[in-house]
Amino acid sequence: MNNPSSPALQRVVQSDICIVGNGAIAKTAALGFAQAGQSVTLLCPPSPPASAASAASAVQPSWDVRVYALNHTANNLLSSLKVWGALDAARVAPVDAMLVNGDGGQPGGLAFDAYGAHTGTLAWIVEDRNLNQALDAALRFASNVTTVSGRAIGLLRGADDITVRLDDGAAIRAELVVGADGADSWVRGQCDIGMDYRSYGQHAIVANFHCERPHHGAAQQWFTGAEGIVALLPLPGNLVSLVWSAPEALADSLREQSAQQLADRLAVYAQEKLGKLTPVQPEMVRSFPLRLMRPHAMVAQRVALVGDAAHVVHPLAGHGMNLGFADVEQLVRTVSEREPHRGMGDDRVLARYARARKEDVLLMQLATDGLDRLFGTDLEPLRIVRNFGLNLLDKLPGLKRRLISHALGKQ
Repeated sequence: MNNPSSPALQRVVQSDICIVGNGAIAKTAALGFAQAGQSVTLLCPPSPPASAASAASAVQPSWDVRVYALNHTANNLLSSLKVWGALDAARVAPVDAMLVNGDGGQPGGLAFDAYGAHTGTLAWIVEDRNLNQALDAALRFASNVTTVSGRAIGLLRGADDITVRLDDGAAIRAELVVGADGADSWVRGQCDIGMDYRSYGQHAIVANFHCERPHHGAAQQWFTGAEGIVALLPLPGNLVSLVWSAPEALADSLREQSAQQLADRLAVYAQEKLGKLTPVQPEMVRSFPLRLMRPHAMVAQRVALVGDAAHVVHPLAGHGMNLGFADVEQLVRTVSEREPHRGMGDDRVLARYARARKEDVLLMQLATDGLDRLFGTDLEPLRIVRNFGLNLLDKLPGLKRRLISHALGKQ
C-alpha cells in the first residue's frame, strides 16, 4: 500500500518519474505511469489545515460547485486505471443532449444528442470532489507510487537525470519531471518557457440549483452577447450546475447577490425549459477569472507539461479538463513506446509527445477563443450572421457528427 513519505526522513527519493501537482490531472498521470510499469514520485504541496466548513461537508457532503464535463477520452483513461468504477455513480450525471441557444430577437439554435452521435452518452458531469476521492483511493493501493508532501524550490538537470530540490533540503531524482501543477505552474516557470496570455475580462460564476422541471440529461447553453455565456449542466435528479462566463462588471454584481437573486436572474433563460430554479445551498456561489494561456512549448529538457500547466482555454466548451486527460494518455503512451535505447526524458521522446498534442490543443484554443470573440460582440449584423450560422449548422448532420465526434474524444 502506498503511504505518503516525509522528505525529511528520506533525503533523496529516487524514481523513474517525478510528477509535480496535487489535482486530478497529476494524480491520473501518477496512476498512468505506475500502470505502465514506471516508479513514480508524486510531489504535492503541504495541505492547509482543514476548515470547519470542509470538516462539516465531509460528514454531510453537499453538491460540489466545481464540476467537469468529461468526454469519452477521459472516461476510457479513467476506466483503464480502475478509477471510473470507483466514482460514486449516484453523483455522476450522463449528458444525453446539448442545446446551444443564440441571442437577439431571432436567436439561432443548435442541438446535439447521443442518438444522433451514435453513442450511449455525450459526456458525464462529475464533481471535482468525487473525482479526486476516487483517484486518492486508487493511489493508496498503487505500490510503485510514492507521495511526498513538500515545496519545490529548484530544478537541477544532469546528464542522465533531473532533480527537484525541496525547501527542507530533501530532493527527488528522476529521469523525467511532469509539470501538472496548474495554470500558474512552478515547473513551467523553472523552464523559462515563454507564454502568450490574455485575460477574457470575465469571471465564471458557479453554483448549483434545483430545477422545477426535469432536465432530461440535457446541457443548456445560452450565448447572450452583453451578459456573456450561461451554461446549465445536468446533475443527478432535478439538479443543475451553473457556469456563467460573465463580463467583469456583471460578475461583480452577481457576486454581491444572493444565490436566490442569481436564480431569479437566470429565469429569463431557464424558466421556459427548466421552470423555477432554487439554490441547493444559498451560500455556495463561487467565481474564478477566465484567461487564455498559450505556453510556447509543452516540453523542455527532461520536462513535460500536462493539463493547465500546458494550456488554459475558455470553459465555454467544457474541455479544459479533457485536454489534460488527453495529455496524460498521450504522454504515458509515448514514453512507454519509446525505443529501448532512449530514456524516458529523451529529447526525441518528449518532442514526439509535443507533436502528437499540438493539433488537438491548437484546435481547442482557436475554437474556444474564436467563439468567445464571435458571441461576445453586440453588433446587430454580426448577431444576425452568427444566429444564421447556428441554424445552418444544425441542418448539416454530416458536419454536426464530425464536430461532436471531436468533442467526444472519438476519432
